Amino acid sequence: MSGFVMRPLCAKLKKRGFDILNFSYNTLDPDKTAIFTTLDDFIGHQDTALVCHSMGGLVARAYLEQHSIASQSVKKVITLGTPHKGSAIAKHMHNKGLNMLLKNSIEFLLTDNQDWPFSAKLYSIAGDLPLGFMPILQKGSRSDGTVLLEETQLPGMAEHKIFHVSHTSMIYSRQVTQYINSLLTDDHQ
Repeated sequence: MSGFVMRPLCAKLKKRGFDILNFSYNTLDPDKTAIFTTLDDFIGHQDTALVCHSMGGLVARAYLEQHSIASQSVKKVITLGTPHKGSAIAKHMHNKGLNMLLKNSIEFLLTDNQDWPFSAKLYSIAGDLPLGFMPILQKGSRSDGTVLLEETQLPGMAEHKIFHVSHTSMIYSRQVTQYINSLLTDDHQ
């Protein structure tokens, strides 16, 4: 998702007084150096929360793994529809020899993370309104239409919350926005 689709959520959070960095990157060919430099420059030494949709949560994990000085200021990571354990859809495409459609996003989407080992607390938001390809690929599965519920959970996370939203609609949901706001305030230490 481009930064454009995150604008409404960012605008709501900005109205609440948060400093926001909303940026886009090429999902199929993410430039980690550029992404990490942008994050480092924005964060500096300020306590920070990362709010990420889908693969953005996997990019946030990679950012924390590189252990820059600025990344140590990340206190919370809030993910929306992130396949923390890897993406079943990407695995299906990989198994069918369709890697060229995924390009370099494979590095993130075929991950096999088993836990959340960081000091930053992980709050994972998932949807259970299956509008998308997932119900076709895995009949009877629980998903947001793109990401399976089980992919959004990891041992070591602070909280896992499910809303009745689809993969894309969670970005625009009033309930999800209210929950994110509560996580960004002192209510969730």
